[in-house]
Amino acid sequence: MQKSTMTHWERIEAAVAGQALDRVPVSLWRHFPVIDLDPVKLAEASIHWQKTYDFDLVKFMSRGTYSVEDWGAVSAYHDSPIGTRVIAKPGLTSADAWPRLAKLNPNEGVLGGEVKALSLTAEALKGEVPILFTLFNPLTTAYKLAGDRLFADLRRHPDLVEAGLAIIAQTTIDFARACLKAGAHGLFYSTQMATYRLLNEAEHLRFGAHYDRLVLDALAGEAKFTMLHLHGNDVIFNQALDYPANMVNWHDRHTELNLAAAMSRFPGLLAGGIDQDALPTSSIAAIKAQVRDAIAQTKGRRLLIAPGCVVPIATPDAHYRAVLEAAAE
Repeated sequence: MQKSTMTHWERIEAAVAGQALDRVPVSLWRHFPVIDLDPVKLAEASIHWQKTYDFDLVKFMSRGTYSVEDWGAVSAYHDSPIGTRVIAKPGLTSADAWPRLAKLNPNEGVLGGEVKALSLTAEALKGEVPILFTLFNPLTTAYKLAGDRLFADLRRHPDLVEAGLAIIAQTTIDFARACLKAGAHGLFYSTQMATYRLLNEAEHLRFGAHYDRLVLDALAGEAKFTMLHLHGNDVIFNQALDYPANMVNWHDRHTELNLAAAMSRFPGLLAGGIDQDALPTSSIAAIKAQVRDAIAQTKGRRLLIAPGCVVPIATPDAHYRAVLEAAAE
């Protein structure tokens, strides 16, 4: 096993730049269901998680519904294997409501609670490790807010939806700035909509990519790192991989684009290699084999060993340790 000679910051910065490393960096993340409703308890869980495994990067794990609850959406938890909440009641139920969305204060309500939890976590970790805060892109927030009616609205009432997306985008920018001020070093910019299963390319360009660039361009220079997360299968890679981000994360073990192929498609750091769905039940040998394969695909450069998405909450401690051990070999 190699001896670590770099700090977390040095390792991540070198990996982004494609420079030589003492070892490949690692970050794994999971939800903390029910706990994540309380800012203080969420901070405590986040701090404990990082101090237990000493990852090279912290993805701060807010509940996945935080971005829409201040607009009236109601969430519920039903013992999800990955710890996610679902929308039990949408916050928007008519097309004419899109332009009337309230302009939210990022330091109040549910958003304010997330800022508080992040601030407590950042204070405890003392800047020793980069922290990314999960920021949902405007179209994902619109989908969480309205559910499937979004697709009917954007095809029948596109101007109304775009008026709503403009409000959501500005709220997203304001919230991101509050998170950066609270101690985040970068953003985990998550889109669940950049997929052919939901939109065609023209629709994604108009309702997704356009507002993504508004947000990312507004925050350019303010975030040290921006990790783009492309959620799901059949991703519209030809649009999303051009976003202004220096890291990218996707379901590399489940999509047609693997790490090796992505090396020539994206100039920054590739975060992946771990099949999160299989992690709880795989053998230690199989887990380590995945890590070694990811390193082989990239020759250990521009790589962060990470899951394609959130890790199931039942994953044993030994499986997390196996990932760390394999990366340090």
